[in-house]
Amino acid sequence: MSPRHVPLVETTRGGTTECVHYGSIAVVDTNGRLVASAGDPESINFTRSSLKPLQALPFVEDGGLAHYGFGSHELALMCASHNGEAVHVSVVQRILARVGLDESALQCGCHAPSYFAATETPAPTGVAWSSLHHNCSGKHAGFLAYCRLHRLPVENYLDSGHPLQQRIRTTASRFAHGDTLAQAIDGCSAPNFAMPLKRLAELYAWIAAEETPESKAITFAMAHHPDLVSGTRRADLAIMQSGRGDWISKVGADGMQAIGVRSQGLGIAIRIADGNSRAVNAATVEVLEQLDLLDDPSGTPLAVYDCPPIRNYRGIETGGVVPVLKLIGH
Repeated sequence: MSPRHVPLVETTRGGTTECVHYGSIAVVDTNGRLVASAGDPESINFTRSSLKPLQALPFVEDGGLAHYGFGSHELALMCASHNGEAVHVSVVQRILARVGLDESALQCGCHAPSYFAATETPAPTGVAWSSLHHNCSGKHAGFLAYCRLHRLPVENYLDSGHPLQQRIRTTASRFAHGDTLAQAIDGCSAPNFAMPLKRLAELYAWIAAEETPESKAITFAMAHHPDLVSGTRRADLAIMQSGRGDWISKVGADGMQAIGVRSQGLGIAIRIADGNSRAVNAATVEVLEQLDLLDDPSGTPLAVYDCPPIRNYRGIETGGVVPVLKLIGH
């Protein structure tokens, strides 16, 4: 069945609507109750990188942090889609060294650091980037640490039948409550799952608000090190800075955004169906405002995403990004 997405964000040119970005939103409490929504909160969506805190959870549950002497910095990188800045690379190297491996064990692939796209800076030519710079290298370092902890093979740690990936699927199934978990391969070659949008929101409500040692460790790491979870000029950094320690946030590729609000016991999942990132960011600010979690974006790091103008290459304002979503309470 096709998702029943609705218009969430429009872009204008000269005051006329030019593009319409459809999608859905789910706001869920820690009991799994749908609090508010737009579009189709039951729609099946791939979680992409918003799954990363859950992918790190088995390592935390099994005492991996204490075993290797890892702290919140290392855990933040395991949950990160980082910019490949020097601070990110150094923490990933530290994780690998502590478990007796190096970057050659990473199977995430390689790309230029996300820092350049985030800051709209041309990447230097003639530079040989490594897997350490891949935005998912922290997650993969965490995967390898889990394998070392349990004396599992590392050569095939991304195979869907590997005990690590089976454990992650079992963990994801706990939050899916029997709903369908479609599986496919993510951009970093790791298995990824699609689940109802409301289940992803519930996952973030649980991580942010539940008082288990594991959820508290992940929430602390993400909320206290948003620069490690993302990086310079990234939306996750702006969201968590604006939340002042109360919010955790994780973007996913192709139009996914998940947020957990500790004080309210809420999880928020937003999906823009066409994967447009500026539409995701604008919708996120609007959702936070409609939920009375954000009074005035203008005084926060989220100001740049609040109905931003669209400019051409000469800097002339040609239009804007306008949220049109309306949350419906349940």
